[in-house]
Amino acid sequence: MDPIQQHFTAITRRHFFGQAGLGLGAAALTSILPQSSAVAAGGLPDLPHFAPKAKRAIYLFMAGAPCQMDMFDYKPKMDDMFDQDLPESIRQGQRLTTMTSGQERFPIAPSKYKFEQYGQGGAWVSELMPYHARMVDDIALLKTVHTEAINHDPAITYICTGHQLPGRASLGAWLSYGLGSMNDSLPSFVVMTPSWTGRQDAQALYNRLWGSGFLPSRYQGVSLRSSGDPVLFLSDPPGVTRDMRRRMLDRLARFNQRTLDRIGDPETQTRIEQAEMAFRMQSSVPELTDISDEPQHVLDMYGPDVKKPGTYAASCLLARRMAERGVRFTQIFHRGWDQHFNVGGDLPKQCQDVDQPSWALIQDLKQRGLLQDTLVVWGGEFGRTIYCQGKLTRENYGRDHHPRCFTIWMAGGGIRSGVVHGETDDFSYNVAENPVHIHDLNATILHCLGIDHRRLSFRFQGLDVRLTGVEEQNPVQAILA
Repeated sequence: MDPIQQHFTAITRRHFFGQAGLGLGAAALTSILPQSSAVAAGGLPDLPHFAPKAKRAIYLFMAGAPCQMDMFDYKPKMDDMFDQDLPESIRQGQRLTTMTSGQERFPIAPSKYKFEQYGQGGAWVSELMPYHARMVDDIALLKTVHTEAINHDPAITYICTGHQLPGRASLGAWLSYGLGSMNDSLPSFVVMTPSWTGRQDAQALYNRLWGSGFLPSRYQGVSLRSSGDPVLFLSDPPGVTRDMRRRMLDRLARFNQRTLDRIGDPETQTRIEQAEMAFRMQSSVPELTDISDEPQHVLDMYGPDVKKPGTYAASCLLARRMAERGVRFTQIFHRGWDQHFNVGGDLPKQCQDVDQPSWALIQDLKQRGLLQDTLVVWGGEFGRTIYCQGKLTRENYGRDHHPRCFTIWMAGGGIRSGVVHGETDDFSYNVAENPVHIHDLNATILHCLGIDHRRLSFRFQGLDVRLTGVEEQNPVQAILA
């Protein structure tokens, strides 16, 4: 962003007072309208590009890469190929990680878990996900998502920001920048990083995954913590009253306004706005995180961990509460899915963490009438290999990273329910039909929110940068409602 251009296009005091009558009228009108009809604040003037099916989105991100062939991508022919080498005709010299490239063999490890078909579309779901089996008619399964990245950090950066190298804006930041906020007391983009019970030696998460990159910093995600203040420094220090805090912020705003008038850096305006948002959050965030008003039957739906702060179940309930309060984009990063050696021990724990709460979130949104305009996405950064890493037995095995195909699901606003899209080969190694690149996935998310991904760009370093890159990408039409 050009600071000088931003300065000259900003609202001046004279313009502000000139438009004050209109502003007060709009505020009065908004106050008497239902909450759901309030107009978004900020955003680009030409967005949405068309009528959106979803107003908000919730992204359930399984960081570390779930084993698709142990959960959703049923491959019965592998049972007869136990411990046989993966045929070179299947691998085709494809890239391997350094963790398995030195192995003498690539023995096939069939899934030890039982599968059954469910729903009108006959989706295959393993015994690890019994609650997902109950909601296959509510979701669309995409079994052929693929990426070029094969290691965690570039892969998760790629799917979250559209580029394998750090420095780009995240999906949530793009949505906040393009569509603006639907509330004035909570951030437009909120992130949670709950605990997990599987492999504890998990990949690190970096705040660039929810950062704003080259966009103004006010569009970055705000992380909710599981202990202490939900947001750092939210509480006033001892001896500081709300009146004192208000007077301090007013004085600080005057100083910052002088700096803005003199220099014109838009980040100064961001500082003013974020200070005011933090003041309002001192009331809104404690109200958001206080679940004492939730009926017992709702808590029971999310499972026994819902009352434990910082769990995935508690995060899913908060995601629903944020959807009610107009948070544009909520992202939950659940770690521990990187099962290289102990699928039999770690994967069931991970699935138990997320299975019931994910189902409960969908049902809770649906019964409140929110699912029809809330997009929900579930998935990781890549898949796992059919061949074993480490020791192989019938009861336990490991799986390495696999970018060629993996499964995600989507539900809610703009998505057809009960759809199974795409097929992989008998080894869950290559896409057999209907490939979905991660740029296609992000284009689909933007489409559901009324955005043509080709028209949402930002001039940075002389380029019109897009979340979905420069190559031709398209929303997945087969799953769109």
